[in-house]
Amino acid sequence: MFCLLIADFDYWTMVMKTTLFKNRFWDDSVSHWARILYHIGLAALSAAIALSLPSILDFIAKKVLIYWSILGNEKLIVVSIEMAVAILLILFFNILARNWKDRRLSNMAKSAGLVLVKPAKGFFARRRIKKMKEMQGYAKDVMVIGSTGLRTFVDPRGDLHQVLQNCRNAKIMLLNPFSEGARVRAKSIQDPHVTSETFGEQIKKSIGFLKDLKAIKKEVKLKLYCDVPLLKLAILDDYIWIQHYHAGLDVQRMPEYVFKHDQNLSSLYIPFYQYFMTRWNDPHVPEYDLESNELIHRDSDGNEMKRGAFTDSRPFWRNGNSMETGLSPLRQHRRHLCRIEEDFKNVW
Repeated sequence: MFCLLIADFDYWTMVMKTTLFKNRFWDDSVSHWARILYHIGLAALSAAIALSLPSILDFIAKKVLIYWSILGNEKLIVVSIEMAVAILLILFFNILARNWKDRRLSNMAKSAGLVLVKPAKGFFARRRIKKMKEMQGYAKDVMVIGSTGLRTFVDPRGDLHQVLQNCRNAKIMLLNPFSEGARVRAKSIQDPHVTSETFGEQIKKSIGFLKDLKAIKKEVKLKLYCDVPLLKLAILDDYIWIQHYHAGLDVQRMPEYVFKHDQNLSSLYIPFYQYFMTRWNDPHVPEYDLESNELIHRDSDGNEMKRGAFTDSRPFWRNGNSMETGLSPLRQHRRHLCRIEEDFKNVW
């Protein structure tokens, strides 16, 4: 019985291989004959155009001579034709010069790694950009610097709402709501509804959202910085999305620039990536423990030095307990440069 089953299996395997071979042979044959017929048709069309070309040119020449004999004596028409030709030539050379200038700008943008500029307005543009971010951040590492994060990833309509839920791991940097930077940023926005208190509530909602991600075993880390925000930055795989925090303006009104990582050394992807890694590894920026609701202060080597309450916004290097206190400024600067060099190597 076992031998019969093996023989039957071998028979059906042979039948499947024969069928696949026949289908492959048939597809190759059809494709081969289609290419042959395409070339035959192209040769026949070119021959027909070549044979009919003398008749076409003769017909055109006769019509041109007839109309020129009629219009040649009309000075007004001749002057009008000359003016029209002059205008067409001016337009042609202006378009040519503009295309050349646009090509130069395009080459410079390509050299800088700039692949897209998202306008501040436009429903369909924002929707398309959101889809692009979801595709680039799926099952990838995500790194984000923002202010409160509420409209970025907490709001279901935010660009990174689905990205953080589908990413592999995430590193998030937000404003410390008790810091001077948060107060300065809140005061700079010309909106009576934006205050330091609303900033704090928004950041707490973002922390709650990240806690929910942490609860479902998502690898999420959060750090809280104290200075005034400069760039809203998101790193999704080989793309960096950047907006500028302009004083007095909502960041949503600013355009968004996209830079791509490639082997071009003049690309701006690398310095922006270094900017994030430098901020992330800065020992002055504490890590927020999403489980214990404490701020973890670490030294330049990443070792935990102190834990403090979330309401304690004082920088760790001011309380005298840091190992960096006894280091000279030159030694600290050297460590900082070594860290940047390591980040630069990791990019490649």
